Amino acid sequence: MTWAVMPAAGRGTRFGSETPKQYLEVAGRTLIEHSLRALLGHPEVDGIVIALSPDDPYWAGWREMEGKPIYTCIGGAERADSVLSALQALPATVSEDQWVLVHDAARPCLRGVDLTRLIAMGQADPVGAILAAPVRDTIKRADVQSRSHLTEAREHLWRALTPQMFRRGGLTRALRAALSAGAVVTDEAMAMERLGLKPRLVEGSEDNIKVTTPADLALAEFILKRVV
Repeated sequence: MTWAVMPAAGRGTRFGSETPKQYLEVAGRTLIEHSLRALLGHPEVDGIVIALSPDDPYWAGWREMEGKPIYTCIGGAERADSVLSALQALPATVSEDQWVLVHDAARPCLRGVDLTRLIAMGQADPVGAILAAPVRDTIKRADVQSRSHLTEAREHLWRALTPQMFRRGGLTRALRAALSAGAVVTDEAMAMERLGLKPRLVEGSEDNIKVTTPADLALAEFILKRVV
């Protein structure tokens, strides 16, 4: 049994739209619907809990999709708050040792083959695993005047993607520890790393993009219409 959680309480202010970006439409569906179907359409995913903002007026009210149950809960101000809330809202049948996938609501181009690989490799790892992509560009470090003063070695650099996969209990403890310490964690792997754990990196498709800007929305539409 593998369940999923999805933080979807954010406003997406960087996108510059009054509508939260996860509810923008692309290729005939909202971003969140694409992301949900990518997860729930997989045979090894049993259901999902979505963390929403209070009184979210955009939520479509789905109770199931692809024949799988959808539950909702109230998210928080930060990603970690929302993920923790969703973990706590999982059904009681999901034990502390069971695997949970965390996926971004605005990452609609997840490929089934990547999800299959992540689940297989994550379940075989004592810590868990995340989808990621090796950095292929030359990376520059800037000084305070925005001038390039150092070229970073990229051989061991990866871009973190989602889903990220950890045991329910372990991820809950990691997120609580980060929040108690006042640490802002930008993904679930970062919370695990703070405890000295090393999640496995599973190479995924580079077009598993997170929509952050209007240009990303156009690119997501291109990908969804031709690939996914």
